[in-house]
Amino acid sequence: MPQWDVYPNPAAASRERLPYVVVLQSDLVDALPTRLVAPLARSQVEPPAVPERMTPSFELAGERLLLKVHEAGVLPARVLRSPVASLREQSHRIVDALDAVISGI
Repeated sequence: MPQWDVYPNPAAASRERLPYVVVLQSDLVDALPTRLVAPLARSQVEPPAVPERMTPSFELAGERLLLKVHEAGVLPARVLRSPVASLREQSHRIVDALDAVISGI
């Protein structure tokens, strides 16, 4: 399961608001049964307390979505079935958002 791949959100209850998740976890720990993921959200409204750098936007399936790295969490790898896209070419933006959330720089 490659890092930066995008999967449909396996949680039906939040799928309308958060249609996808992005795998943040390095391929080096691919043998683990879980994956660290961050949601891609439809909402363009962010609280003023969350700087834009922490919520980069990406175009996916004709729609602009916000990556909410500050809402990252762990899912069982088995629930992530077929990737629909990869953000590998824009991974520097995701790493920048992670840096901003974790270290504030």
